[in-house]
Amino acid sequence: MKVATSIVLGRQALPTLAAQAVTNAMQKANITRANAVLLLLTSEFASNPQAAIKAAAKAAACTQVAGCSATGIFTEEDWVLDTPAAAAMVFGDGVNLELARNNQAKQPLLTIAAPSAVNNTWLNHHTRYGGISGDVTGRGPFSVWQNAKGDVTGHIEMLISGVKTATQPAQGLKLLSSPKLVKSCQQFDLQQLGMHSAMKSLQKAWDNYQQTAEPLPLHLIMAVYADSVEAIEQGNYQQTSIISGDGAGGSITLAHAIPAGQYLSWAFRNASSAQIDMALVTDKLATELGSSPDFGLLFSCLGRGPYLYNGEDLDLKIVTNRFANMPLLGFYGNGEIACIDGKNQLLPYSTVLSLFAAR
Repeated sequence: MKVATSIVLGRQALPTLAAQAVTNAMQKANITRANAVLLLLTSEFASNPQAAIKAAAKAAACTQVAGCSATGIFTEEDWVLDTPAAAAMVFGDGVNLELARNNQAKQPLLTIAAPSAVNNTWLNHHTRYGGISGDVTGRGPFSVWQNAKGDVTGHIEMLISGVKTATQPAQGLKLLSSPKLVKSCQQFDLQQLGMHSAMKSLQKAWDNYQQTAEPLPLHLIMAVYADSVEAIEQGNYQQTSIISGDGAGGSITLAHAIPAGQYLSWAFRNASSAQIDMALVTDKLATELGSSPDFGLLFSCLGRGPYLYNGEDLDLKIVTNRFANMPLLGFYGNGEIACIDGKNQLLPYSTVLSLFAAR
């Protein structure tokens, strides 16, 4: 199997960056023509990505060029934010990118979507993994592409053929409380959790964890919920963020409504928990794959990476340390897509790692 990556930085968003990234990757893979290319461009290309896409296709001598624009992109070699750059993964002998309609074996689909193109009906049609592109400005005509041209539907779904795969998200949360039954919730306002009001339940969980007078950091606390206690304890949960808390009334407004009858725990988002979770997921996927991975894809929230780890992407470092020299490609986006407990979910503040090996 021949797969390789390259990332090229520049002072301007020029098509030559994309062409050079593809050329460098092909030289690493020792191929003169690619079966397909995954091309990622930084948001500086958003106003006119087509020129760079065409340059990549010409350099690869193929028309199957797929990818997106994002605020930041990375390979196993480097990551970049706020600088014009192009990153490419080229596929040669033994592996290819194919359209979803060729997915006869019902394999999970590599999925990339613009923020405006996500809906639950589409999201839960086929098992998926991937991310939401970072072109939130809407400056360009499109932010995702396949077949070497922009896709105005706002989403692409591809099959990576010739490989076996293992995928899992790292949500990076530390549970602050045991799961409690949601007894009362009015639309987005969570009112009663177990024996206490929502606000009292959260305050109690935070006090037990912090054991200081430090105020509640609502922006770092998530509500995780599932159909059962066991699902939460096993990590098979959905999560949503806190919008506000009503200290007087005792309710908490969440970003998503959680119906009565669900189970909910409070969880804390911090760097140490994220590192631990990322390392556990990486080891678990290596075991699940059953052989050394030939390449990987990593989809990371913009709120992770260097912004979470004080200028260093420790998520990326964990993967590259575990699998030295493994070709890896990814971007920092606005949400991550993974299948949890049989259902596709759009995750916040997470990473989704996919590892691939020859069949």
